[in-house]
Amino acid sequence: MSKTKNSEALRNKRFNGSEPRDSEDKRNEFQRDYGRLIHSPSFRRLQGKSQVFGAGSGDYYRTRLTHTLEVTQIARQIANRLNKPDSYKIHDNPGLKIDPIVVECAALAHDLGHPPFGHKGEHDLNEFLEKKSSEEFYEGNAQNFRILMHLEERYGEFDGLDLSHAVLLGINKYPYHINKSSNDKGLYTLEWEKINEVRKEWGIPDGRATLEAQLMDISDDIAYSTHDIEDGMKAKKIRVTNEFLMETEWLETSLIREVNKDKEKDPDLWKGITIKDEIHKVMEKYIKVWNEKLNECNKNESIARQELKGHYVNIFANRVGVIEEVDWYKITLVKDENSLEEDLELMRFMIILKKLAWVTLVEDLRVQRLQKRGERIINGLLEVFSDQEAAPKIMPREWMNKWDKMKLYNISWERFIVDYISGMTDAYADNLYGELFGSRIGNIYGE
Repeated sequence: MSKTKNSEALRNKRFNGSEPRDSEDKRNEFQRDYGRLIHSPSFRRLQGKSQVFGAGSGDYYRTRLTHTLEVTQIARQIANRLNKPDSYKIHDNPGLKIDPIVVECAALAHDLGHPPFGHKGEHDLNEFLEKKSSEEFYEGNAQNFRILMHLEERYGEFDGLDLSHAVLLGINKYPYHINKSSNDKGLYTLEWEKINEVRKEWGIPDGRATLEAQLMDISDDIAYSTHDIEDGMKAKKIRVTNEFLMETEWLETSLIREVNKDKEKDPDLWKGITIKDEIHKVMEKYIKVWNEKLNECNKNESIARQELKGHYVNIFANRVGVIEEVDWYKITLVKDENSLEEDLELMRFMIILKKLAWVTLVEDLRVQRLQKRGERIINGLLEVFSDQEAAPKIMPREWMNKWDKMKLYNISWERFIVDYISGMTDAYADNLYGELFGSRIGNIYGE
């Protein structure tokens, strides 16, 4: 078997070797994965999970589902460009392929593990587990794999969706064990053992993600740095003016703090850079482009917001390329005049915009109040379901069937109820909390 054919065989493999239900199904392996993901309950529930503003805050604002679809579109656009012949020349390895539908599947699945109430919900669930055991964590990216490999059900013959190995590794942007990582990211033990077997079979260096995973990840960053700012502008939380972006003391302080966190992770990117000056340079450019878009759109702010977003999505997406590293390859933003050289200035620009969205939206008063409410709901549910003797009486039967399977893997009850609660939408968690703790007596069937 040639190297190319062997590479494709490795990418097409599945842990359970599941076959199409219908003998007339002519889809390839990755098209089947796409169908399994798009029709899964976990994917549908993203419509009821917060992105920044709470799900249900308004028809305009993004939820996890709309964010996911936008990331998917960006990822597909970039993958189609990079998948053209002679776009890049690298040696043959299953992890160095770029198949647009694999990247699209990875983008569709990248946020399945996010719990109700956004990042604060993730923090609260993790805090609960850490109090129970120093070896237990909750992390949204790791939870993707708990869902895809165990909790999601297709048609009963196996646990999870049994996705192809290429798609699973395409979702795995933190390719290491969470207990041994320095950034509290990675995979839980149960899933890491199997994913690491695939990585070794593919010959991927330790700590390196596939190109498809990297492409999905940078597409997520592009969406954060453009779409979330659009939401913030619509909500009047971000004002693209000199007074707000250049002269607001709390904003400058918060941005410097958050960028410094990024500098700790990637000091080379910020080497020789004065962070305050770099932030001011980015804000000046952003204000200039915004004013240009306003004038082009006859002062129509709604259209100008969309044009501003589209302007930067296109800049970032069209500058994504592949560069060589010591033992692997890297997806990053590259220079327009030299596609083999990383554009560090543009990378810093995108990161600062991402931090702008974070500090202005996540730290906003109303968002903080929503998160406080979410904290109370999640902690209340954890308190009730922690009682292993009483909780099964008020848990759905299908989840107790899952427990019968998961306990065979030595999963603790506390870990299991976190899996249960993390899969809820914001509204479902809120309603369940109301059923358990509310004082109003009414029809239990909501009629």
